[in-house]
Amino acid sequence: MARRTRDDWTAVALRALAEGGVSAVAVEPLAARLGATKGSAYWHFPNREALLKATLERWEREHTEAVIEAVESAGDPEGKLRLLFATVLDDVRDSAVELAMLAAKDDPAVAPVLGRVTDRRLGYLEELFRELGFDAEVAQQRAVLAYSVYLGQAQLLSSTPHVVKARRALLDETLTVVMCRA
Repeated sequence: MARRTRDDWTAVALRALAEGGVSAVAVEPLAARLGATKGSAYWHFPNREALLKATLERWEREHTEAVIEAVESAGDPEGKLRLLFATVLDDVRDSAVELAMLAAKDDPAVAPVLGRVTDRRLGYLEELFRELGFDAEVAQQRAVLAYSVYLGQAQLLSSTPHVVKARRALLDETLTVVMCRA
């Protein structure tokens, strides 16, 4: 039996979270998926809550901080917004974890991470809209609108993907609306 790392455990827990929500992050079924013993999990994490916390922190790093870092290379604020939306709406599986976390927003492990991620993402969007020349109040409104569109489209892609047919055209229209100065 291969030795499993902390990353192996958080990777399988992240997949389970996307597939079955917070309750799917349970040591015994994850061990079976990994072909590992429960003892392997407890070698890396003192309990299930620590595994869940590490998994949520990994999601935060990979799906917020790493995305923002990649988007920053795009140059101008409009290019950054285009790349950001194209990136986050590219794969419905990526948004499955977020949707699972929103469903478990009151869970004591989920709430602080979800709060930090939401604040960070909205703050970054606000920054991009200010770079586009919007004043602080309008930039904040546009950030909320853009984030709401992202969450709504993620939900549609997850539940009824046939509704979102021309994703590139929808992306262009969304960006036209949120960047409009009328």
